[in-house]
Amino acid sequence: MKTSGLFKGVAAAILISWAGTAGAFTMTPTPGIAEGLPPTSERAPVDPLVTNMTEIGRTTGKQGGELRTLVGRTKDARLINVWGYARLVGYTEDLELRPDILKDVQVEEGRIFTLTLRRGHKWSDGHPFTSEDFRFWFEDVLTNDALNPWGMPSFLLVDGQPPRFEVIDEITVRYTWDKPNPLFLPELAKSRPPFIYRPAHYLKQFHENYGDPQVIEDMTATYKVRSWAPLFNKLDDMYNARNSELPSLQPWVLTEEGDDRRIVFTRNPYFHRFDSEGQQLPYINRVVMTVADGKLIPAKTQAGESDLQARNLSFSDISVLKRGEASEGYKTNLWLSTKGSQVALLPNLAVKDPVWRKLNQDVRFRHALSLGIDRNMINKVLYFGLAHPSNDTVLEMSPLYKDDYAKDWAAFDPEKANALLDEIGLVERRNDGTRLLPDGRPLEIIIESSGESRAQDDAIELVAETWKELGIRAFLKPSQRDTIRNRAMSGDLVMAVWSGFENGVPTADMPPVDYAPTRGDFLSWAPWGDYYETDGQSGEKPDWAPANRLMELYDAWLASSTKEERAQIWHEMLQIHADETIHIGLVNQVRQPVVVKGLSNVPETGIYGWDPGSHFGIHRMDAFFFTEQD
Repeated sequence: MKTSGLFKGVAAAILISWAGTAGAFTMTPTPGIAEGLPPTSERAPVDPLVTNMTEIGRTTGKQGGELRTLVGRTKDARLINVWGYARLVGYTEDLELRPDILKDVQVEEGRIFTLTLRRGHKWSDGHPFTSEDFRFWFEDVLTNDALNPWGMPSFLLVDGQPPRFEVIDEITVRYTWDKPNPLFLPELAKSRPPFIYRPAHYLKQFHENYGDPQVIEDMTATYKVRSWAPLFNKLDDMYNARNSELPSLQPWVLTEEGDDRRIVFTRNPYFHRFDSEGQQLPYINRVVMTVADGKLIPAKTQAGESDLQARNLSFSDISVLKRGEASEGYKTNLWLSTKGSQVALLPNLAVKDPVWRKLNQDVRFRHALSLGIDRNMINKVLYFGLAHPSNDTVLEMSPLYKDDYAKDWAAFDPEKANALLDEIGLVERRNDGTRLLPDGRPLEIIIESSGESRAQDDAIELVAETWKELGIRAFLKPSQRDTIRNRAMSGDLVMAVWSGFENGVPTADMPPVDYAPTRGDFLSWAPWGDYYETDGQSGEKPDWAPANRLMELYDAWLASSTKEERAQIWHEMLQIHADETIHIGLVNQVRQPVVVKGLSNVPETGIYGWDPGSHFGIHRMDAFFFTEQD
């Protein structure tokens, strides 16, 4: 079978990146496993994913222990399914996609995807994981209007058409499109994946086509829902980790032991990964999340109340955390944040005020704003000189990085900035030196903030100081996320401060979704993104040429069939962003504190981000272990 470049030589690559041969070891008993379960050899797939720890820069660990971590909200329990990062295919630390839950993926012509499961793989309750779990999701959940009235998700549509789904045998399924679908595999590797499979043996009992009507009726009364569909959707909770009875394929599963303030997870006794000495992963038996006030988490971490902590910690906490290392026996590792910019200013190119719309869409204005920012000063004042002054763009570790993307129009040059503002015609000033807009209003920019980041607020204060020298007044307006997004959609937002591109470390095979107006929650062009998302049913068609070109390029990426095509598209999109200064980034490569207490195999340096990365997930949290155990 012909394979694409993405998974060509999968068998060899997986041995190097994640695994060794399954037959080269003897499976050992797992301490802490509940009595009455079958022996390890009967709980494992016939061909488990075997990791040679030395080959991925880790050491062979020992099983056991309870990991404590702090979270700011009860719903952060879902992070266990992010950090565990068991995916059909997942990213390695080298940002390459590899089979994980799957044994193999075959890709033909970029449009035919054949997925092969691991024979003998079981759900966390011991029930076989088979192609029926894929068929059930595709035919009985996804395409059931009562369960999914929103229709097929975009990653399954090519030119508006869904795939042809086939069950080949008990461990093989196939998805076929008429044209290439480069979105399919990257979507499966996300921090929040689509879960294109479900534990059919468990969920069928709540489905009208399979379950006992009387049982379903009784359950709807118990859960106080109107019918079988909301009952099913409530219990079908693959991501949020709220249903302790729902079988899982993740390394840790929810127990009934905790409550809303203390959430307890225990190891999945049927997890498919092993080390090369025959020990079943994860090494750690239990993960306990304690809910605390987010503002107190840095202090609680300093007091030694967490064994692994990055959530609710920021760069500004590093000095405090360092002071507690000796007394509490932890270490503060500094990982690299993968955001394209830690802080970015986002002019709203779709603002409805005609004067501001014309100004925000004028590249000379955005260039002047960027040239009027002293990024080196911001780096020194807020990040002790440890960050990297830059546009909002890809980081140096991305294979798509070019110096120009980071540096164009990013130097501090007030003289040139003033000249550009004069060239636009903004020459009239008030007595205090503030420039006037063409309609006589002062050039005062209201920058709206979510109020969640002190670093963002502090950065805007520094930006306002140097913009004042240009005759521009900037005022910070704290708000809330939903309010800002609604104002962006309505066109009332002029400018926002936010973090930059979530994925600053893309490869050509990752979709450039954030770099074009593809979604309605992008603050730079929310109505345009809504127009794209709804196929013109709502929102507003872009009236700005660069946005239209970015959309054309994004659609071309969706139709691409080779890595070379995708790389070329990415570079043109990145060049447009550099030329146009669509986002005004300040600094990137900021360090994220990761506090580690008593754990081994946690990298001293790593990347910390959502997609790709899954926080700890890309670094294989299932391989973390306690150096000393009681």
